[in-house]
Amino acid sequence: MKARSWISGLLVLGALAGGGWWWWQQQAAGVAPQLRTAKVERGTLTATVAASGTLAATVQVQVSSQVSGQIREVLTDFNAEVRKGQVLARIDPETFEYRVRQAEADLEAARAQVGVQQATLAARRSDLARARINYEEAIRDYDRKQDLVARNFISPAERDKARSVARALEQDVASAAAQIDLGEAQVRNARSTVQQREAQVASARVDLGRTVIRAPVDGVVIKRSIEPGQTVAVSLAAPELFLIAQNLRDMQVEVSIDEAEVARLRVGQRTTFTVDAFPGRNFEGAVMQVRKASKNEQNVITYTAVVSADNEQQQLLPGMTANVRIVTDVRNDALKVPNAALRFRPPGWSDAPKAAGLPTPVLAALSGWLPEAHAQAGAAPAAPAAPAAVNPTPAAPAEPRATPSKAGEARPAAAAPGGPGGGGQLAAFRQRLERELALTDAQRTQLDAIFGGMRERFMGLRDAPEGERAKLSERLRADMRAQIGEILDPAQKKKYAEILVELAGRSVARGRVFVPGPDGRPVPLELRLGLSDGAFTEVIAVTSGGRLEAGDPVYVGVLGGPNSPGPSGPSRPAGPRL
Repeated sequence: MKARSWISGLLVLGALAGGGWWWWQQQAAGVAPQLRTAKVERGTLTATVAASGTLAATVQVQVSSQVSGQIREVLTDFNAEVRKGQVLARIDPETFEYRVRQAEADLEAARAQVGVQQATLAARRSDLARARINYEEAIRDYDRKQDLVARNFISPAERDKARSVARALEQDVASAAAQIDLGEAQVRNARSTVQQREAQVASARVDLGRTVIRAPVDGVVIKRSIEPGQTVAVSLAAPELFLIAQNLRDMQVEVSIDEAEVARLRVGQRTTFTVDAFPGRNFEGAVMQVRKASKNEQNVITYTAVVSADNEQQQLLPGMTANVRIVTDVRNDALKVPNAALRFRPPGWSDAPKAAGLPTPVLAALSGWLPEAHAQAGAAPAAPAAPAAVNPTPAAPAEPRATPSKAGEARPAAAAPGGPGGGGQLAAFRQRLERELALTDAQRTQLDAIFGGMRERFMGLRDAPEGERAKLSERLRADMRAQIGEILDPAQKKKYAEILVELAGRSVARGRVFVPGPDGRPVPLELRLGLSDGAFTEVIAVTSGGRLEAGDPVYVGVLGGPNSPGPSGPSRPAGPRL
């Protein structure tokens, strides 16, 4: 009996589970995803780099002390305007006055020593003169005795003695002359000592003068770090006494730029910034310098950009935090799509290489949203009926769905001039040249011939080997730039070079959007993208065939359905997941 009741309970549970499964399948099949669309627009795109920095005076001078001592008096205060040479503070000069007196006394002693050495030199010169007189007398005595020896009036011994005396006196002359040289050297040494003592006196007077702290430049005192009675000790680093901003009417913002953004910055780019002290008010400036020295803070590399800031009304103060936006690029009359459209993928969408690896039942379940090329890549069975379109038209006849070009098929040639394809790029470039270079009629005719020949040469790249296309394309672009430059005058060439530099700095990326097909199903369009301002992105060209114009709808999200990923969609029925 108990076994029979267990079997009955299991049968009831199985029936309930089967019913729940059937109900979940019915709900899943009956709720179709509703997709949200937005319009493609045409207008101005402005790319900016946002960062924060600190306001500072263009020139800030730290006033320090070169001597140690006690502050006797402080003669200026915060926010005081000072002139160059104005006395700011004084250090007790007593010690330095005594040093000056000592140096002056040493100088007087050195000068007296010079007099002593000069007198000694004069005495030695007298000794030299006396030695020379004695030597001359000895020579005359020797000559007389030599004559007397020749006449045999005296013995040769007397002559020899006279010769020895003459030689001894000759050495006395040499010794006296050496003493003269020594005396002259001592006089020079004494005079050098005088010069040293004079330098010491000058140094002591300079140190005495340094006890008076003066303003090195005209400006405003924005910081004072000393008080009367405070002791200033000079060591390896001079202590900061005052900080003077030379001109608060011209300030600058030192902005920390992330390494990923620094390549977009150029000197002269327009900037705007705000400060918390004046909410809602924008201040203008320009990039003056992008410093090449990097900073590493917690493994984050940043570079410093210096932005000018006009402060004629002196409302901005040093140290304020500025939120800076640097305009790095601007596109006028650009075709732009919402960034949400570039991020959007229809429910169940998968790229062809991934779809090819999915099991057949899964592809069969998703094939209602997959384009034909993707469904065929996964060998999926025939697609079931399409889900409801965003704005379905009742009783509308079914039409073939537009699909992108399949692999192996030749993509269409450049779109017509003015379109989003390659021809559209050339046409937009030509229009910009006419507008900004003010071309003459003759130059326009030559430009038409250049662009016509280039269009044919670019179309011929389709037959080139895949690995050579990039190199050949760059060669053609360089040739076109050179041909255009040859028809311009010097002023136009300068402006043309600026345009080429600007275009060279623009990055190009690829993306995909989905547009409603003829039967309401999403159709992907592969795009070549340009500038982005965070909300919209510029469309340079459609690379997968088809067209995209201002006003065309693109899918940006899911409003409801079982595949709704966002919280705004209805709750998905519980059940097993594929």
